[in-house]
Amino acid sequence: MLRIPGMPLLPGTLFRDVSKGHYPKPQSLANVQGLSMLSDRQQPPPAESGGVTVDISCPPVGASSIYPPRSGPRMPPWLAYDKKVLCFHAYFKQTLQEVYHAPYLVRKVKIYYYLEDGTLEIYEPRVDNSGIVQGCVVHRQRVQKAPPCDNEFMSLIDLNVDQTVQIFDRQYHITDCDPFTRSFLNKRGITVPDPVKSPCDPTEEQRKRENQPRSGNLIPKNHPFAQFLKYDRQILKFQAYWDDRTEFGDVRKLEVCYYLSDDTIEIKEQHIRNSGRDGPTVFLKRGRLAREFEGLQLPGQMTPMTLLNVLGTNMRNVRYCVDPLNTGNKEIHYYREKDLQIGSVINVYGRAVVITELDPFTQNYYRQRYGIQDFTPLPIPARSDDCADHRSERQLPPYNGWGSYEDSVGNCISVEPKPPKSDFKKFIKYDRYVLRFGAKMLSTIKANCERIFVISYYLCDDTLQIQEIAVRNSGFLGGEFMKRTRLELPGQERFSCKQPQYYMPWNFFVGSTMSLKDFIFHIVSADEYTLVYMEHHPDTFPHANVGVIMEKVKSALQNRMAEFVGSCVPDCTDLEKKRDVFVSFESFKGALISIMGNQISDHEIISLCRHFSAEKSQPNACDRSTVRAAAHLELKRTLWNARDDLMEHFHHINPTNQPFLPEVKVRSALRGCRLPFSLELIDNILSILNRNECDDIEVCDLMNFIDVSCGKGCDMLPVNHAFELCPKIPFLNKGRVVNFTCFLREINLPLNLPAGGEKNNDAIAEGGRIMPPSAMPDTDAHKMHEEDAQHVA
Repeated sequence: MLRIPGMPLLPGTLFRDVSKGHYPKPQSLANVQGLSMLSDRQQPPPAESGGVTVDISCPPVGASSIYPPRSGPRMPPWLAYDKKVLCFHAYFKQTLQEVYHAPYLVRKVKIYYYLEDGTLEIYEPRVDNSGIVQGCVVHRQRVQKAPPCDNEFMSLIDLNVDQTVQIFDRQYHITDCDPFTRSFLNKRGITVPDPVKSPCDPTEEQRKRENQPRSGNLIPKNHPFAQFLKYDRQILKFQAYWDDRTEFGDVRKLEVCYYLSDDTIEIKEQHIRNSGRDGPTVFLKRGRLAREFEGLQLPGQMTPMTLLNVLGTNMRNVRYCVDPLNTGNKEIHYYREKDLQIGSVINVYGRAVVITELDPFTQNYYRQRYGIQDFTPLPIPARSDDCADHRSERQLPPYNGWGSYEDSVGNCISVEPKPPKSDFKKFIKYDRYVLRFGAKMLSTIKANCERIFVISYYLCDDTLQIQEIAVRNSGFLGGEFMKRTRLELPGQERFSCKQPQYYMPWNFFVGSTMSLKDFIFHIVSADEYTLVYMEHHPDTFPHANVGVIMEKVKSALQNRMAEFVGSCVPDCTDLEKKRDVFVSFESFKGALISIMGNQISDHEIISLCRHFSAEKSQPNACDRSTVRAAAHLELKRTLWNARDDLMEHFHHINPTNQPFLPEVKVRSALRGCRLPFSLELIDNILSILNRNECDDIEVCDLMNFIDVSCGKGCDMLPVNHAFELCPKIPFLNKGRVVNFTCFLREINLPLNLPAGGEKNNDAIAEGGRIMPPSAMPDTDAHKMHEEDAQHVA
């Protein structure tokens, strides 16, 4: 049936649709899996000719479809338009009755149209401090049209830009829509006009006019709570002083704190140590500080209002009138942050406080607020009888000789004495680090000069220990000569307030003479560990710093290079032919001492000889058959049979099947394939395998070496691979032969060799007879010195 719009639902106003020719009957029964049951499912709505199904409960849409006939999706609107909402921007005018110069109020809203069911919702965005109730204006519902079409509901064709819609007796004028709404309506064939500007709100314009600053220099209104929220916990700090140098006064150092949150000032006093003022540090309680101070006010003199005596002669019938103009009131000016600068004088209730310095935060605040760049502090005056520096170090009483100096210091610092603390980090780092030196005693007694001592210096706590080596038929028992302790350097005042200086590791070197507990010792040698340690720490030990020694030698040989070369090398033919020339330690030492004298020490000469040493370490003492027997023994004990896996691993890391591989790869393969070899045994095996010119190891030799089935190795008992398999004899003769060619190349000075051969030969002969000062002409004494050196080593 068709219904005429605007006509009441009465007989005669409904007409039959002549275009409809199919009248199906509803089916109430259905057969499901052979069972007859009542079918309560809702029948789908009839489909449009355009392709989109039409819901009977949805308002009709007069626009054409965007799909061709019978090609669009056949879905109901609640599914096709799910979560699709059209949004329009609109406004309405609310009439104001009691507001001057503002007859109405423009309120902006948003109109939402839900396509799935044709409902409409109006929402007003919230504005802070608007004073009106905002939010949902019209809840989501289907809205009827304005009369005379109030029997129909509003649809999307009734909403468009630059149109006025009446909803519940309120006129809404649509000004704009969102991009989705504009695109959707254009696809449906509905033209959407351009956005329309909303009218100005009279109340907002009036509010802007009221907030505009008026003409003239008006003081801005100060809001205390807003100032508190903006500057809370922001304090400007100033260093100041009060010059109170009277008969019993002095200069008082102060700290001025200005609180930006409420413009209050607090002054604290900075007590100097041992000044006698150990009380409270508050100089001025926090509060607003007046600029002018004329004395304390009498009671009743400072009142909030002024009273005028008008009528009455006695106390009972007196009438008073309040002065509205406050004629007798005097305005009080307080200090602000702009009044506080370097050099400003503040009147603190009659006390002149001078500001001298600002902290970094205060400097940054004044730099940004007032553009001040100069913050040079002012000097603080002092009394002539004041102490020059109150923060000087504490003067301790002189050392009395009981216990150590550290124990006496602990007794003076605290009432309850505590043992001195040791440097635990240094102890952990240098534990078991001991430097050993061979020494001889210098004495007027001949028997004491033949005694041999070993001085041990412990780096963990800087202590010394002296051991004496027993010599047969000498009359002296060997053993501990001096217990382990710290020794002070000689020449210091014994009973003094200053901390004594002790022997440090750089005080010990070969050739030095030192006094240890009234005994004079001359260091003649050092063990290999000590020499290596000193060479590895040249910054701590200057006598082992080759760079510094070479500069000293270079400056000394600048003009005497020919004499030095002639003393060391008898024949200069090898030098001219650029061959390697080697000289002995004694010749090299004698040549340096003859030219430099006491400018170079024995330890510096030893460091040079060790650096340019021409000696080589002894060849490897490992026997191939012995090492192979030890390797086979380990393989048999662990039942290792992964030789094929090791070979496969070598093929993986060596796809080109090269016969030689670097030692790093071979070592990694042996450890990665878990061969039952210790690290020492692996080192011994790699040291005896065949190598090429590039020092690479032959792979076939290694595989044949560990092949247990190939041949029978010699049987042997288990041994210690680290010490017994290949004895490693330490190389202790380093520096006995010097590579003189490398030394000359390093020093880089012209040789200036003489042309005459006879003169050169005479000079060489004279240089060959030079003996070191430590060497003795007596042959027996020289042999004894060598024996002593061997004992020390």
